[in-house]
Amino acid sequence: MYKTRRRIKQSNVLVMSDRPDAIDVAFKSIMRNREALETYIKNHCAFELALDPLTVDFEAPRVVQLAAGAAEIAGVGPMAAIPGALAELAVEAMLSTKSTVNLVENGGEISGASISPITVGIYAGQSVFSGRVGFRLSPLDFPIGIATSSATVSHAINFGFADAAVIVADTASVADAVAKAASNAVQGDDIEASVQSGLETVEKIGHVRGALIIRGSHIGRLGKLPSLVQIDGGADRVLAAGLHNVVTPTATIL
Repeated sequence: MYKTRRRIKQSNVLVMSDRPDAIDVAFKSIMRNREALETYIKNHCAFELALDPLTVDFEAPRVVQLAAGAAEIAGVGPMAAIPGALAELAVEAMLSTKSTVNLVENGGEISGASISPITVGIYAGQSVFSGRVGFRLSPLDFPIGIATSSATVSHAINFGFADAAVIVADTASVADAVAKAASNAVQGDDIEASVQSGLETVEKIGHVRGALIIRGSHIGRLGKLPSLVQIDGGADRVLAAGLHNVVTPTATIL
């Protein structure tokens, strides 16, 4: 297995694959699509500044169209979905090399397509769960998009207080946009109620597989998520208790 991390302007990108040429293709995709985005923004400055969904024309670059479409679903500004859209397009490009393991993490937003299992960890700032829990992705989970929005870690505009609002969806662009909406909804001094508010927001939006929201010592789960594991000294252990699928949003404590 090959892993490479590079910084491309504001993007901190990790690419993993069973083929080195697929890694090169992924980075070239991100650079090409970033350039297309920057050119588009020069002529459409509203796209970069919008905090609400924005309609784009059919001639816009594909990265712009993916982000705008995801933002429309989640009710957020289109830039919120750009990191996920870049990762999504990079994995799409990797598949052209016939690689069987393809994963791109772009600043916490993940796109993956793999025939082998992969474990991804969750970073949640100062929360007790940060770096201690993650998802064990099986071949049946792929293709997948996973995105995390955080008010305590990210430098991006955020109106909530989540340490991590993690969304799992079919695509990284949609996961990215919904994660932003979920994180924005985690508000108020009542931590458990704020986590539940984030879950309720995700349920109303739909279009995703599930959500995991962390704030302090509280963690809430909604929908169908990959296997949740405890990451301890490099070993993964499936968490058999403390978290349960819920029909209606209910914050639970691990």
